[in-house]
Amino acid sequence: MKQLLWLLKWILKAAIFFTLFAFALNNQQDTTVHFFFGTEWRAPQVLVVLAVFAVGVVVGALGMVPRWWKHRRSANPTQSAALTPTEANKLPAAPPAIPHGL
Repeated sequence: MKQLLWLLKWILKAAIFFTLFAFALNNQQDTTVHFFFGTEWRAPQVLVVLAVFAVGVVVGALGMVPRWWKHRRSANPTQSAALTPTEANKLPAAPPAIPHGL
């Protein structure tokens, strides 16, 4: 059963790869992207789609940075000591210590 699922997963990956490869082969025409002030960028259509995808990934990751910082700050025990008493009460309590040996 595990081997069948492994095989189906690889068949799905191969199908996605060949679909994207066929997309790339079918879209090799030059595309012009017009920017402001009369500037333009000419590149194959697949390269433009790839660049837009990469820009979207970067913007999405940068949008998550403030939450990552907030999460790291709340997980850092040295900074939690500097919190006010009302903020310290909002933090979850530490789990009870488990004795060693069993």
